[in-house]
Amino acid sequence: MSTVIAVVVFVVAYVFIATEKIPKMPAALAGAGVVLATGVSGSADAFFSEDTGVDWNVLFLLLGMMIIVGILRRTGVFEFVAIWAAKRAKGSPLRIMLLLVLITAVASAFLDNVTTVLLIAPVTLLVCDRLDISPVPFLIAEVLASNIGGTATLIGDPPNIIIGSRAGVAFNDFLLNLTPIVAIELVVLGLVLPWLFRGSFSVDPQRVADVMALKEREAIRDPKLLLKSGVVLLLVFAGFVLHSVVHLDPSVVALLGAGLLVLVSGTAPKQYLAGVEWETLLFFAGLFIMIGALVKTGVIDWLAKLAAGATGGNALLAVLLILGVSALLSGVIDNIPYVATMSPLVLALTHDIPDPAHSEALWWSLALGADFGGNMTAVGASANVVVLGLAARAGAPISFWEFTKKGAIVTVLTVLVAAPYLWLRYFVF
Repeated sequence: MSTVIAVVVFVVAYVFIATEKIPKMPAALAGAGVVLATGVSGSADAFFSEDTGVDWNVLFLLLGMMIIVGILRRTGVFEFVAIWAAKRAKGSPLRIMLLLVLITAVASAFLDNVTTVLLIAPVTLLVCDRLDISPVPFLIAEVLASNIGGTATLIGDPPNIIIGSRAGVAFNDFLLNLTPIVAIELVVLGLVLPWLFRGSFSVDPQRVADVMALKEREAIRDPKLLLKSGVVLLLVFAGFVLHSVVHLDPSVVALLGAGLLVLVSGTAPKQYLAGVEWETLLFFAGLFIMIGALVKTGVIDWLAKLAAGATGGNALLAVLLILGVSALLSGVIDNIPYVATMSPLVLALTHDIPDPAHSEALWWSLALGADFGGNMTAVGASANVVVLGLAARAGAPISFWEFTKKGAIVTVLTVLVAAPYLWLRYFVF
């Protein structure tokens, strides 16, 4: 009975979120309330379990970075970057999109992708405001690039951290095995963007002339605060990159950075809390609890075993099946709990495959499938949800289906490109 309740609640909530009949935050919290009220999950499961509960690391990482970005916004640095990017692209919306996509993808490889979109989205909104064009295509393109770029490294996407821990693979292993395919996928994304967002690149020539006449240095309103914010950001980024040395989770690093910046900047609580996307944080909490109920009742475990058991010992079939199933399921549920559930099963599969290259390919197929699959829907990855929240707050809401129509196409393309890469690299050469 618990399994039925968990599935029905998740499906109903997901339908409400997808159709936008009611706002996504109340839908997620209502679903979480039902699974708690019916006893499918208890308070220990929802709030204290790493397997079935709220991922506090994600929520506090978001909270810390939202506070930092909120203070940083007061310096005028986002206006500076917006004007700089627009001028380098000669005011062409398509070139601006490609430039911001490239910046987002590269940054996402060295930061987590949620942090990257929190930093890039305000820049994008300002560029589009200056040119009087819709920011929606740009924000969608950037989050797609973020999920692809974050695949390249151990720290770029949260599922990679889980895989690194389970598989015993290091930062350099991710670079050597996944960076080549990520570079290829970014070229594919760049080629498909003009078609994917056709009709979105018209701009008033007068607006372009106005932007080209701007002086970006004049956008900086508070140089002292910018210096303080820059130092804190560098410390935070160093903490992310040196995770294996400092042994601090990204969430702790972000909170420490936020606290330090609040202290040295003297910012009032009303000012730094104004930049926090509380609805996004509550939506995540509800979503984690509902997915935790699916984990607790064995639904996700059953789906993962079904996929793993269908391989019949064939290593190549296992790799391709894990890639496809991971992309599909990560598009429906958040890819973090999916990878956490699937990792033990992949580990078990590797024990039955004698060739080390073939067994290693199972892990890379899981990473590629889960990370690329996060682009499929608006709730497939944490970065997607964050960008939708920022867009809604800026008065440019992105609907579930508007994102999903674009994301699904990119997911299919990236998975189709990844499949021959895995075959050629680990089974042919």
